Amino acid sequence: MSEHTEHSESSIPVKHIIGFIASIVLTLVAAYTTVMSGLPVPWIIAIIMILAVIQAVLQLVMFMHIAEKNPIPQYGNILFGFFIAAVVIAGSIWVMSFGMSDMDMNGGSGEEHSDH
Repeated sequence: MSEHTEHSESSIPVKHIIGFIASIVLTLVAAYTTVMSGLPVPWIIAIIMILAVIQAVLQLVMFMHIAEKNPIPQYGNILFGFFIAAVVIAGSIWVMSFGMSDMDMNGGSGEEHSDH
């Protein structure tokens, strides 16, 4: 056990540095794809989604230590995080898709008309 303690105190966190640099590179590739690539929109969306999944897995492995010896207790937290993310994404899409119809029914201003 003292061998592990000595190793962790004296070494540079290479794994974290590599994960950080890889995350920055993935973010820059996604930004370049969006702004400068000139690809069709469906391709851009697909590339960004693939890069997002790669970055999520990278961060789970590099920063959240999902590859450690006993990751089973972490799976519940990860599943809960995916559930929250799915609810936020689905709710955002729902509001963006159907939320505008309420404004149209109120005369386009989004304000309630009063009888005063």
